[in-house]
Amino acid sequence: MNAPVTAVLRRVNRILLGLAGLLLVLVGGAVLAAGLDLSVPSWWPWSGPSDVLLSAADRRRWRDEGWWWPAVIAALGIVVLLALWWLLAQFRRARLAEVLVDTGDGDAAVLRGRALEDVLEADAAAQEGVVRAKAVLTGRRTAPRTRVALLLEPYASPGDALTGLSGEALARARTSAGLAALPTEARLRAVKHRARRVN
Repeated sequence: MNAPVTAVLRRVNRILLGLAGLLLVLVGGAVLAAGLDLSVPSWWPWSGPSDVLLSAADRRRWRDEGWWWPAVIAALGIVVLLALWWLLAQFRRARLAEVLVDTGDGDAAVLRGRALEDVLEADAAAQEGVVRAKAVLTGRRTAPRTRVALLLEPYASPGDALTGLSGEALARARTSAGLAALPTEARLRAVKHRARRVN
């Protein structure tokens, strides 16, 4: 997904979130105002604390229909699942699908983001003391950024792992992609191990 499309989707997402929030605030405020017996417009369906959201006739209207309650429960379940999916999507950073590589002749080539991530992971995992590496490209096609997670052996030195990552893996990635800079956020974690008994 390229940068302009991502920017448009981000803008649409913010507009939808804003509209949903505004609608919830307005409806909740109006129901609260009616419940507290404050003045509400004459067209508002609930005018006081004695009013209910659904009248007895409304609640009994579909009771004899066998499909009604399963349909209501299924629809509400779908709405809840969609809302949860949307909420989780807000915390997920977009992954960069491709990187523009300057070929030096005024043209540009496209490098798959997944390929660059694979090379970064392989180079980082090849270092002494690194059990596993995970790399994710973010940012723009012309200015990518990376997040690298390293899982280290208990004996490994975090300083040496960072030096190897920046001096070897990231330097090779920058050179091969023709990038002037490749800002990186590195997270290091050690393998869980049992404490050794000392005699």
